[in-house]
Amino acid sequence: MNTHPSALAQLSAAKTGAQSPASREERPRSPRPRGRWYSFAGAGALVAVGYMDPGNWATALAGGARYGYSLLFVVLLASLMGMLLQWVASRVGVVTGRDLAQLCRERYSRRTTIVLWIACEIAIIACDVAEVVGSAVALQMLFGLSLTAGVLISAVGTFAMLALQSRGRRPLQRAVTTLIFFVSLCFVIELALAHPVWGEAMRGLAPSRELLRDAGMLWLAAGVLGATVMPHNLYLHSALVKEHANTRDDVSIGRALRGVNIDTFASLGLAFIVNASLLVVAAAVFHASGHVDIDDLADAHRLIAPLVGSHWAGVVFAAALLACGLNATVTGTLAGQAVMEGFLHLKMARWARAMLTRGLAIGPALVAVGSFGQHGSNALLVATQVVLSLQLPLAVIPLVRFASDFGLMGRWRVARVPLALAWACAGVIVALNGAMLWQAVLPG
Repeated sequence: MNTHPSALAQLSAAKTGAQSPASREERPRSPRPRGRWYSFAGAGALVAVGYMDPGNWATALAGGARYGYSLLFVVLLASLMGMLLQWVASRVGVVTGRDLAQLCRERYSRRTTIVLWIACEIAIIACDVAEVVGSAVALQMLFGLSLTAGVLISAVGTFAMLALQSRGRRPLQRAVTTLIFFVSLCFVIELALAHPVWGEAMRGLAPSRELLRDAGMLWLAAGVLGATVMPHNLYLHSALVKEHANTRDDVSIGRALRGVNIDTFASLGLAFIVNASLLVVAAAVFHASGHVDIDDLADAHRLIAPLVGSHWAGVVFAAALLACGLNATVTGTLAGQAVMEGFLHLKMARWARAMLTRGLAIGPALVAVGSFGQHGSNALLVATQVVLSLQLPLAVIPLVRFASDFGLMGRWRVARVPLALAWACAGVIVALNGAMLWQAVLPG
């Protein structure tokens, strides 16, 4: 009996378990299973990094040293606002399958899109200046390097972290998560050494009337807000989760939203604990001892060890700062890539984007450390966070409008109480920025 060659090939493939090229092409690739909430984890950790970068350190340390526990309420309020707005951003990304920058490009005029893109790029550069300076200060604390050398070496850390993504997103997410837990452990140690007065700390969670009377407190409050709720984080979060729903049906979207929500609130809850710990340590160590004029991170590092009576307090402080700086470089680069692709439909390699962002940030950082040396870095860091606060409404207002649009979001739109709270957040941000600018124009 003569057997056709194609039949022999099929028989051979069946025996060996192999498939012909045609059969491999005809069989559709099944999507990755998404049954458990932890299959959606990772984006929250990358976003939480932006909530504990060196800019947060500067504002929290300055606030705790000068005003004790009074600004804990601002840290709590900013963290709750951040959780709500990141929840809205992730919801928009999952439901629409597009990120915030893409939606702005689709629904606004070309001129408005360009303005929003430039504002976001300014925010990213301001954030990156804080990360460069913070990492340089940490390297100086640990290894005695000059700040200029630290600024240049910090750029290497960006590429080292991003190199992990060549093996996929998961290795980078694991590295970021590991560093977050390392920072958390460092602050457990710092709190144990600082011996804060927890009763006063709890009272600091209540609003203070002095906030609108004291220009210095208001400036730091705006810095805390800008350091916590970062505009480019809203763009980044929506971009990271926009493909989490494998199909656009309600079951897939609902499953993805549940997983993303757990990831978001858990990650940002940990970030709040770190930020609150920063301010509590500053209040317990510096404010309580009369060192209310801590001007920069270097002074804080120099004083913390003798004040708490342990050499390890300074080492742990510097190590945690360096870990935060390394982590934050990833967020800035990924956010920059997302906003450039979304607003301009222009794709750039990660290494090229990292080089562009770092190049624009290194210039101001080198000027700052050259002019002020190790003193004055805190003032620069706080100023960068205030810039972020001023840019924030340009991201929040479009986000809330998109999230409440029934034509865009359907049954998944944000409505009622969450919508009212989201608009209230936008109102608080605008009012705080307005009050800060008013005091700047009319300081008397």
